[in-house]
Amino acid sequence: MEIVEQVVIIGAGIAGLTTSLGLHRFGIPSLVLESSERLRVTGFALTTWDNAWKALDALGISDSLRQQHADIQRLVVTSTVLKQQTSEMSFEGHEIRCVRRSLLLEALAAELPNGTIRYSSKVVSIEDSGYFKKVHLSDGTTIKTKVLIGCDGVNSVVANWLGFKKPVSTGRSAFRGYADFKTGHGFKPEFRQFMGKGVRSGFLPCDDYHVYWFLTWFPTSQEEELEENPVKIKQIVLNELNDAPDDMKTVIENTPPDGFVSSQPLKYRHPCDLLWGNISKGNVCIAGDALHPMTPDIGQGGCAALEDGVVLSRCLAEALLKSAGKEFKNGAFEEDDDYKRIELALNKYAKERRWRSFDLITTSYMVGFIQQSNGKIISFFRDKLLSAFLSALLLTKAGFDCGKL
Repeated sequence: MEIVEQVVIIGAGIAGLTTSLGLHRFGIPSLVLESSERLRVTGFALTTWDNAWKALDALGISDSLRQQHADIQRLVVTSTVLKQQTSEMSFEGHEIRCVRRSLLLEALAAELPNGTIRYSSKVVSIEDSGYFKKVHLSDGTTIKTKVLIGCDGVNSVVANWLGFKKPVSTGRSAFRGYADFKTGHGFKPEFRQFMGKGVRSGFLPCDDYHVYWFLTWFPTSQEEELEENPVKIKQIVLNELNDAPDDMKTVIENTPPDGFVSSQPLKYRHPCDLLWGNISKGNVCIAGDALHPMTPDIGQGGCAALEDGVVLSRCLAEALLKSAGKEFKNGAFEEDDDYKRIELALNKYAKERRWRSFDLITTSYMVGFIQQSNGKIISFFRDKLLSAFLSALLLTKAGFDCGKL
């Protein structure tokens, strides 16, 4: 069975749904292919900085999300080696919230027409077909499309098709999760970070009852092969947090068995690959983690995916709307002109996102390297001199405006 679509987006994550909704705002339909049976909410929550809220405002879905999540007031960083606070930064004049991933994806999906997302649709190969691309699914379905957008994550099929190398490991791993306080957690609306001895951890409230937490560390070979056993995971996390304050441990103790996300090696795309690689090629491009997989150290992965979706839908809509009403000439389909307009639009998107992605990946890697270092010299400079500077980088990188649709 062969289906013909104007725009096909692979992956119903943040970037894929944002792009689809952005196009929908322009009246342009798209088909989103999702390999899972439902929306994926791995990671539970994400920190949404100023730049993310500008993107959500542009999409028109920000108000309901604001009402459901606490406004974080400041960042407090503590050294577990010195046993003292090393920096504090007010978020006055900024908007930072910890948004539950499920609520964000549901808010995006709710604005899309019925049938936009096709679940249980695993892509196995991509094929050239003149001015179109053919996407072959595992169930035997073939979809022919004028535009193909890969928002299919770190192990992207589309990025591989474009010639990108696989993301590389940092040697670090991460646990994430959420604590559920039935009667309220009582924490201030603060983003608290703890670092020292090669471990970086922290937590921040989503609302009055839920707290998102994270832990990054250098795992042993045994820990790398850890099974998805919540009891074992909890014990490893608590062992790594031996030097952390009691509040951090309380958060872990209040994490339900299904609230732990198993250890995941932290990967990133080498920045040089972005400079020389094909973010777009003809009528194909990538966005989100497929474009810029990065470490979580500045909290910009999901925010950048929202930026991607707004910029991409804006660029692509300009080309597709120009082609509307101009598709026939002397009875023949102007496929060549249409293809060129799409190619130029995707090139424009790639140009806008290349250096932004390069900057975020590089900064995140550098911040993580310094914050999680166990070396005496780097640890000294981090705790005594660099803590405030590294904290300020979070707001600096969040000061980006992706613009309106």
